[in-house]
Amino acid sequence: MPRELKEFQRKAVRNLIDKCSELLDQPKSQRICVFCSPTGSGKTLMTAKLIEGLIKRREDDLCFVWVTIGKGDLHIQSFYALKRIFQGSPKVSLLENEYFGSKSEIETNEIVVVNWNKLYNKDSKTGEWKNTLMKDGDQINFRQVLSSTREKRRIVLIVDESHIGATAERTSELKSEINADVILEVSATPKFKPSPSEMASSQAGWIEVPANEVIEEGLIKKEIIINQDLDELASDELDSQQAVLEMSYRKRNEIQKEFDELEVDVNPLVLIQIPNADAGQAKINAVIEFLASKDVTEENGRLAIWLDKYPSSENLDGIADNTNPIQYLIFKQAIDTGWDCPRAHILTKFRETKSETFEIQVIGRILRMPEQKHYEKDVLNNGYIYTNIHDIIVKKEEYNPNTIKHIKSKRIATYKDISLPSYYKSRADYGDITSGFITIFLDNAKEMFGLKEEVFYEDNVKSANQKGLKLDISVLKDALVLNVGVSTENIDALEGELESVSKTELTLSGNDTQTAFDQFLESHMETFTNVRRSVPVMKSAFYSLFKKYFGDNKNRQDATWLQKIVLDSANRDVFSMLLTKSVSEFAISREEEVKKRVESGEQNYIFEVPNEIYINEYVDEVVDYKKYVMSPCYLNEDRSNPERKFEKTLDINKDIEWWFKNGVNKAEYLGIKYEYPENKIKTFYPDYIVKYMDGTIGIYETKSDGDDENLGGLNIKTAKKAEALAEWKNKKENKGKKLRTGIVIVKSNQTLINEKPNYDYESAIKGDWKDWNPF
Repeated sequence: MPRELKEFQRKAVRNLIDKCSELLDQPKSQRICVFCSPTGSGKTLMTAKLIEGLIKRREDDLCFVWVTIGKGDLHIQSFYALKRIFQGSPKVSLLENEYFGSKSEIETNEIVVVNWNKLYNKDSKTGEWKNTLMKDGDQINFRQVLSSTREKRRIVLIVDESHIGATAERTSELKSEINADVILEVSATPKFKPSPSEMASSQAGWIEVPANEVIEEGLIKKEIIINQDLDELASDELDSQQAVLEMSYRKRNEIQKEFDELEVDVNPLVLIQIPNADAGQAKINAVIEFLASKDVTEENGRLAIWLDKYPSSENLDGIADNTNPIQYLIFKQAIDTGWDCPRAHILTKFRETKSETFEIQVIGRILRMPEQKHYEKDVLNNGYIYTNIHDIIVKKEEYNPNTIKHIKSKRIATYKDISLPSYYKSRADYGDITSGFITIFLDNAKEMFGLKEEVFYEDNVKSANQKGLKLDISVLKDALVLNVGVSTENIDALEGELESVSKTELTLSGNDTQTAFDQFLESHMETFTNVRRSVPVMKSAFYSLFKKYFGDNKNRQDATWLQKIVLDSANRDVFSMLLTKSVSEFAISREEEVKKRVESGEQNYIFEVPNEIYINEYVDEVVDYKKYVMSPCYLNEDRSNPERKFEKTLDINKDIEWWFKNGVNKAEYLGIKYEYPENKIKTFYPDYIVKYMDGTIGIYETKSDGDDENLGGLNIKTAKKAEALAEWKNKKENKGKKLRTGIVIVKSNQTLINEKPNYDYESAIKGDWKDWNPF
């Protein structure tokens, strides 16, 4: 039976029904609605529920054509998925099975599933149709079926995974041949977004599902972890290939054991990707030999090989079922987009590729959760990659599967449960530039430089050059003063800029170029404050611009090529104007986005210090603290100076057993409910949790002695947090516990704490520190 919709799915379906119905009411046909929803969010299910909703709401006669694009059998997967969802009503038909001249029209409410690449195929010389279903002849072809159908009922066209091969030519084909009343484009990464004016005038629609909502509902895994515990095999006499296979085998057994203990009937699957090269067959043989030593073979049904000439490749129909006996699947190239196997937990990867899209596509195959929920044990909530690739690029972007944490920090063995009540509420606005910026940026760049999508890259380069853009930059120079002499007699009198008769130009190093590029982007963030979340999006906008309109060749594969062009003095002002215009326009649309986003779902938890935390070494630094509850101790590099000073105070305190730096914006960390501004319910995460030798638990928020709203402790915002801490301390769940809570201010020469429930910050501003005591 179809599963119950999650809240974000119900919301998306309601919005889809409203928008598509609104577009159907418009006098002209071929109105487009774009449905942007992340991998693993249940796009097929939500679109199926849209169909049901339109049938129930609308009085007019409807039918549906469900089109997939590209090679492969995605349309077959969609056909069976829809049949499972609808359970016989409405009717779902596969074009090649039921339309061979015997049917003259699509029935009321019927869904016909089509592979457009197979259908729309003409002889390049004669221009005649190759597919029998489209040819003129004695039998009724599909073009005639569509024509007859349009005379009796309205057609809704659904383009699944619409980003695949998205071109103006293909869009024209679909419009002219099917001529639907409404076109729904479904994709996690759509290539087209209607303009604000089109959406405002009901000429088009855009429905988007935020990725964070998909994760929070438990549909996809929390993290992807690379090479977890691989160092355990360092002393064994195994090569890298054998080591990653062995760890994949052990991890699968661990996951299976946890499922068994929870009495959950799931058989976890390992995906093994081997090189698509001459050495591929040797790798296949080695993998088969290793698995055979573990009693995993094609013969006993635990191994399948998704390659030609292997018997098991013809028996993969039920592999997505949670209880399917196949434990390992070997494949070469990227698994088809849309392939859905939620029980896949591990990817073993031997192939290095330079295609980021390919990487994401493969990782996407281990994103989904087998039962659309998270479990008590985090080992079941994560995906795992084991690989012998030397270099792994880690991108720091929350809610993105390419943000990968691969260093483990474990809780100390002497830890005893503290069972503290915790509160979590999703944020509506992170003060960041989000992916919607990219479309605005590309549109503005297209207009500014006269770029076109249906021309050779060289034509766009020529157009950009005519608009003043210089693309033939090979090096970026750094001009330095040369041979400047300063007399010691006048050293104390020196002031201002030193004049230099001559300068020397040196090539700016790669890492300096990267830093300068980041700084350039950050300087154009305007009112947006979240650098970590915004700069990666702005980078992606530039990478998309250059890849889409200027192409990639052997001289342009290095990102520094792009950065040099942007930073060169000949281009810097032009790109500055482009960024300023795009960020300003995005700010307007972002305001509307935040206004429409509804905060929902208050959740209460019992907090314990996490048993394991996975670290991104590019964000966190290892620190030699003796009393930190996690080992090794990794802390964020961007910690404030008051926090760093307070940590040293904690670590040398003889009365403290252990301390923990609390995280933020996750249900796994200790959250406390507070209200600021008035009537605005939020979650704040106290900076430190401290366990004393006598059993007391301390919860502390650290601040400086200024009145800055973010760092300072002498303001109304901190007062609201102090009141919330006092209220939290007196919760019934904390009855009988020895708790100490307060605001800690780290001054230059001492550390003070205010434990009062009525936080008087105004007196401290005036110099009266009567409510403060030495920590």
